[in-house]
Amino acid sequence: MSECQVLIVDDEPDIRELLEITLGRMDIPSTAVENLEQARRVLEQRAFALCLTDMRLPDGNGIDLVRFIQEHCPSLPVAMITAHGNMELAVEALKAGAFDFVSKPVDLAVLRSLVHSALKLGPMRSETTGTVLGESPLMIALRAKVSKLARSQAPVYISGESGTGKELVARMIHQHGPRAEAPFIPVNCGAIPEALMESEFFGHRKGSFTGAVADKPGLFQAADGGTLFLDEVADLPLHMQVKLLRAIQEKLVRPVGAQQEVAVDVRLLSATHKDLAKLVQAGQFREDLYYRINVIELQVPALRERAEDIPVLVNYILSRLGRQSGNEPPDISAQAMGKLSKYTFPGNVRELENILERAMTLCESSRIEADDLDLPKIVEEVQSAKPLENLLVSTEKETILRALEETRWNKTAAARKLGISFGALRYRLQKLGLE
Repeated sequence: MSECQVLIVDDEPDIRELLEITLGRMDIPSTAVENLEQARRVLEQRAFALCLTDMRLPDGNGIDLVRFIQEHCPSLPVAMITAHGNMELAVEALKAGAFDFVSKPVDLAVLRSLVHSALKLGPMRSETTGTVLGESPLMIALRAKVSKLARSQAPVYISGESGTGKELVARMIHQHGPRAEAPFIPVNCGAIPEALMESEFFGHRKGSFTGAVADKPGLFQAADGGTLFLDEVADLPLHMQVKLLRAIQEKLVRPVGAQQEVAVDVRLLSATHKDLAKLVQAGQFREDLYYRINVIELQVPALRERAEDIPVLVNYILSRLGRQSGNEPPDISAQAMGKLSKYTFPGNVRELENILERAMTLCESSRIEADDLDLPKIVEEVQSAKPLENLLVSTEKETILRALEETRWNKTAAARKLGISFGALRYRLQKLGLE
């Protein structure tokens, strides 16, 4: 079972013994060392399936070991053992690449769950084979980062405009990680009435309020062992942000009307199209919660930033719509595809899907033509205005350059020739990059 062997790094004999006994009862062999130097040496000699390391070591700290492993053994998950309540160092370890952390005194049930999750990880892949389509450099980089984040338990904040596919990215992180067989629970924080939020998130006991006719588990309990995805997390009211922060930090929730707290094991992913950092500055989002959910940020690009992916997306969406309707998907003319490629898509991929679904319904043949797309007129007018603006700038530049050449670059004479003031000419030269 050498492929399942665990490396323990801790300078306290009692902790090393506790971890070795716990792993032994799980039929998992282990090797224990006391410091960073011994850990590096043994890592160079053989492979391990997991490393458990204390944060404080005689010759450095556990984050140094995380960085060493990230460089030399990137497929090896590392779990950090931290002092109780030292959340800042735990977050720092997660940012450095740690798989997860466990606090002292070590809760053996939490430790066993962590070990089981880590040992489910397979070899790291350079890319995932998910459903976020596109071969643009931005999308290749996104899939590679998703593959790496799937191997961690760190909270991930997925940012991006509406319609870019943030929930799809969250599902990929879940599906390619060790929690793939457990539930993925998505929740739109803006869709839950404020009066019901605590009950929805943490559950309630029978009789705890009018209408509570039976015990009901909350979203955290539903996601136990799996992933909880908080979409539009910026819409949470401040009083719920406090309760959410505690649930994340303590991994405990108290159902409404209950006397005892319930342990939960969830991986937290969150998203919003709003600027959370600005909301923090405005006092509308708690700074401590922001830093807790935003351990790692993943930016999903807007469709206009990867226009080269539009043909691939169009063909995929049309094929899917054809399957759903039970009909052969229509072709799309080169003119229609060209029109889509030039469109800026303020609603991103979701808008592209809506446009194609409408075009499939309206087109009178087996081919979607440019007129079938029915793109918003205001955007088409803006796009038409851009070439005109570029033409005017080009013409203005040529006129000014000609006047300067005819006056041998005497700006005062050139301004007189153009019928404008010297100051106006200097302003135009600066704006056109000719100064």
